[in-house]
Formats: sequence, structure tokens, C-alpha cells
Amino acid sequence: MVHATQPPKALPRQLGFWMAVALVMGNMIGSGVFLLPQSLAPYGWNAVAGWLITIGGAMALAWMFARLMAGTGLGPIDLVEREFGRLAGYLIGFSLWVYVWAGMVTIAIAAVSYGSSFLPWLGQHPAWSSLGIIWALTLLNIAGTRQAGAFQLATTLLKLVPLIAVGALILWVLAKTGTEAVAPFPAEGLSLADTNAAAAQTLWAMLGFESACIAAARISHPERTIPRATVLGAGVTGLIYIIVCSGIALMLPAQQVAASNAPFELFVATYLSPGPAAWIGAFAAISAIGACNGWILVQGEVPRDMAARGMMPAALGRVSASGTPVVALIVSSLLGSLLIWSNSSRSMGGIFTYTALLTTSVVLWLYLACALVAWRRRIARPVAALGMVFCVWSLWGAGLSISLSSIALMLAGLPLYWWARREG
Repeated sequence: MVHATQPPKALPRQLGFWMAVALVMGNMIGSGVFLLPQSLAPYGWNAVAGWLITIGGAMALAWMFARLMAGTGLGPIDLVEREFGRLAGYLIGFSLWVYVWAGMVTIAIAAVSYGSSFLPWLGQHPAWSSLGIIWALTLLNIAGTRQAGAFQLATTLLKLVPLIAVGALILWVLAKTGTEAVAPFPAEGLSLADTNAAAAQTLWAMLGFESACIAAARISHPERTIPRATVLGAGVTGLIYIIVCSGIALMLPAQQVAASNAPFELFVATYLSPGPAAWIGAFAAISAIGACNGWILVQGEVPRDMAARGMMPAALGRVSASGTPVVALIVSSLLGSLLIWSNSSRSMGGIFTYTALLTTSVVLWLYLACALVAWRRRIARPVAALGMVFCVWSLWGAGLSISLSSIALMLAGLPLYWWARREG
């Protein structure tokens, strides 16, 4: 029996414009930005080109998502379902769910890594520490969306402090010394291979711009609020990234940055003082914790919405008196906990790399599907075409094995789909 799509039950819309912007920026600015200068330093100016490609692709996708929302008021799962059928909508929705809770794990691990620089006992038990962060924030979200949104807004403001401070320091040094502090542009020009390699690494940092679209049921006046919040949040985040990461990578010796586990601290200590630099680790931990909170908020919305449409077991759609999807939040955090324990033999860096690759490859299918929807509906077609090219290029850059693994992961969700059909 094929279910007719049912509109989900109306829920309290507790997130306004600035909380929606905080959700987008808070989920984007999490763990990657504080470590990226280290991995990008060897690429020099090629990394700047890589940033421009990634930010351009992400902004194209963000604009496309915004136009889709403004034109239809529908979320990504509903859009794919209406255009390509119920099974396609489910597979994209399930991959979105995996992307969110796996991303939550990645960021929780990063929070532990940063926090261990001033609380060493966190690093002695990384799995337990990560689980503690996940479940503390899960309980916060169970308490209510409004509380989680307020926490997201506060942590987003805090995480901007070191980024703005370092950005201001970069501009001050440039104003004082001119281009003397910047590595010269290579005489041989840019390398396509190095630019592609750098862009592949920057993609993880730009994920999350679709967060407001996913949480549409919680946002007031979504047709107006979500497009503005998505484009503003992604644009400001991209601008901060390219200034700060490129400045650090080009204004310090590449070998020194590449060898540093704390490139932000190294930059501040070099151009200002070791005292203020010591606080960077604390702000980085706050940044990751805030992002983790935002991802947990979203990870409850995806299965709740799918259950309301008859795509997932009805239990995942149950909400509390305040409209909080308690069961979906708990199940999602349990799956994230299992991912941590299944990789507990790896180092923190090994777990982070593995889960970052997993989340990046899985979410690209969502972006590609929504770009195809926009193309078929004749909404922002040039931007949709650019988004499709960007997604295919990114999947190719991720490697065949990872792309095939992401497809296998989507198919692994089919038993839940059949379970939901039997319930109906």
C-alpha cells in the first residue's frame, strides 16, 4: 500500500530571523575552520583559489535552496518526493538524517580535541568525553527548541570573537606592513591539482548552510525568513573563512603552520602575544559545542518530519507537549554514540577524518537532488546548473570508493521505509 503524503502536524514556530541566521552560521562554523590553515598551508595561493571555488559552489547551492524555499515553502525532502517520487524522497531524507547525526559526532569529537588543550583529562577519555557533550546537548534540546535556539545564538556570538579578532589582526598587520608579510604569488602560477586538493578539504567547513531549510517547521514566516537567513549566513561565513584561513596560511611560514596543531594560536602569538593566544583553544571548543547543539536540534527534525509523512516508523514522529521530537532526538544520539564506540580504537584525529569524509559524501546527494529539482521547476536554472557541476565535481574528488559507500549507506535505510509502509 502506498501512502499519500500527509502534511506534518503544525508545530510551534519558535525561531525568528536572527536565530535562523545563528543556526546557519553556528552549524557552519564548527570544527573545521580552526584546523584548516594547518592542512591548507602547503598549498599557498592554490588554497585561496580552492576557497573561492568552494565558497562559490556553496553560495550557488545556498541561493538555490533559498529560491526553492521562497518559491514553494517546502523542505528538501518534500521537494524531492514531489519531483521524483516517494522512494527518492525517502532515500534523500535518510541520507540527510545520517549526514546530520554523523556530523554531530564529528563536531563533538572536535570539541573534545580543542577542550583537551586546557582540560587535559578530556583527551584521556575522548569517547566518554564526546558522549558527555552529545547527551548534555541532547537533554538541552529535549527541554525545548526555544532554549536550544537561545543557546545556539549565544554560542554563535562567542565563536565569532576569535574569528573577528584574528581577522582584525590580519588587517592591522597588512595596514602596517603592506604585502611584505604575505607569501608572494608563485611565479609558475596556480596548479589545478593543488587547487582541487585544497578545495576538497575546504568543503567540510562550508557544510551546514541548508540547516534553516531543514528546520523549516520551527522557523517563523519560513518563506521570508529562511531564504534571507540562508544566504546571509552562508555569505558572511564564507567571507570570514577566506580572510582568516588565507591570512594565517599566507602570513606565516608554510612549514611552521603545517606543523602546528593550533594555527590560530600560532598566528596570534606571532603577531600579538602568547597570552591572548592561549584563549583561542577555549573559544574553539565553544565553537564546536555550539555547532554540535545546532546539529542536534536539526537531527530531531529530519526523522520527525519523515515519520509525519509516513516515511519512517510513527514512533519517530512523537513529540512532547512543547512540540519537541523526544524519540527522534534520543534515537539519533544513540546512533551517534554507536558510531563513536565503533571507532573508539582510532585516534581522535582518525575518528574526525573518517566521520568528516562520511558526512561530506552523503550530503552531496541531497545537494545534487535539490539542484535537479530546481532545474526541472525552472527555478534559478543557471545557479542550479552550477550547483550540479559543483556536486558532481566534489563526488568525483571524494573518490569512487567513498561515493559508492555513500550510496550503500542510503540503501541501508530501506528497512525503515518498509517498516513505515507496513504500519500504514
